[in-house]
Amino acid sequence: MSALEKALAHSKKIGIDECDIVRVKKKITTIRITDSEITEVKQNFDTSFGIRLIHNKKITSFETTNEEKIEEGINNASKSLSNLKSKEFWQGLPHKAEHTKLEGTFDKKLDHISGSESTDIAQTMIDYANNQKINTITGSLNIVSENFEILNSNGLDFSNNATYISGIINAESEQGKIPVSGIGHASGRTLSNFSAEQIGQDAKIMCIESINPQKIDSDKYSIIFEPYSVGELLAFVVAYNFNFKTFVEKKSCFSKEYNKKISVEEFSLVDDPHIPEGIGTKSIDDEGVKTTKRNLIEKGIFKNTYSNLFDSYKEKKESTGNASRPGSPMGRSTEPIPIAAPHNLKIISGEQSQEEMIKETKRGILVGRLWYTYAVNPIKGDFSCTARSGIKIIKNGKISGPGKSVRIIHSLPTMLKNISAIGNNQKNVIQWASLPSITPSIKAENIVINPI
Repeated sequence: MSALEKALAHSKKIGIDECDIVRVKKKITTIRITDSEITEVKQNFDTSFGIRLIHNKKITSFETTNEEKIEEGINNASKSLSNLKSKEFWQGLPHKAEHTKLEGTFDKKLDHISGSESTDIAQTMIDYANNQKINTITGSLNIVSENFEILNSNGLDFSNNATYISGIINAESEQGKIPVSGIGHASGRTLSNFSAEQIGQDAKIMCIESINPQKIDSDKYSIIFEPYSVGELLAFVVAYNFNFKTFVEKKSCFSKEYNKKISVEEFSLVDDPHIPEGIGTKSIDDEGVKTTKRNLIEKGIFKNTYSNLFDSYKEKKESTGNASRPGSPMGRSTEPIPIAAPHNLKIISGEQSQEEMIKETKRGILVGRLWYTYAVNPIKGDFSCTARSGIKIIKNGKISGPGKSVRIIHSLPTMLKNISAIGNNQKNVIQWASLPSITPSIKAENIVINPI
């Protein structure tokens, strides 16, 4: 009998109505790059457990890394139940784990990768970022191999192996009047679709092309957001508004817009948990509910939200299969109480290349990376962000040169209705410890920017 089975048997023995237990066994390889060289190679092997107990519709939980202490933890947690208030809306944990095998989520090469092989990948990232105009290279490479297992007292029993890889390079230059930087990034689930060379090259090109930037005057511009910057907006501004809990509590800027047009018709936003190579791709969610593709915005119309069991039951609805126990730097964790989160936010590609988008822009800027992105007034959809890397000034369909840092304070509802082009250059993007997304470049009109 496994540790998880013993835990379920013990919870039943002491009279607990429902119990679910997750175990995550993880190998994490982390390589850190500082001052243009590898400064740390670290491999961690972790196993942890998360247990949730539900009795008389009261919910308690705990987390542990000590397998021998699970039964003791169950006893201690059960004692706290008498002090808790019943969640009368609770309808029960799932039963059978209905799932399908998904391609592009597990790679034996990544699962068995050695420290020296990982170091070679990181060194390639550095080599391709190197240039006489680059002063400093920093970054990291993270490779995760995990086994996720979930059992519950209703008979659900699911185990899954997964691999993840993500690399980022930040190249900095002091060759011009002011310091500038460039970023290169890639992520995925298999080694064969991961390009260390491209990461380094992207960072180098962005950095070199940013040397001697010019001041950009305060005004309204057309802005072309490249995939990495769109991913930032999706993670820190957009996703929140489609959380079912946020929606029903009227804290979303779209709470009154269900089934209404909230963007241009050409824009569609999907939560796709089944796409190959997606960092958030999975067949069942972290409570054992089958995942499904959901159209959040379909041809401009607000169609769906995402939710877990608890938030759905509270409104007498069914879970959408979006329970998440996010792990760092990627994958799952044993957080005993899952949250609701999208799996892979995907913007459906358009037909234009980024070059065509630039040619059709009379007065605008191209933004490669955003920093400090956050909601200023979430209920209205107002947000703020800073463009500090990869800024290019566009005049009459041509890039005239690099631009200095600018601040953007704008409104999400307004921006979605002013999208004028969607690129065909879709890319996997994941911000540090944030939501994964798959997105092309996006062009939006009439955005006010202010120089910093």
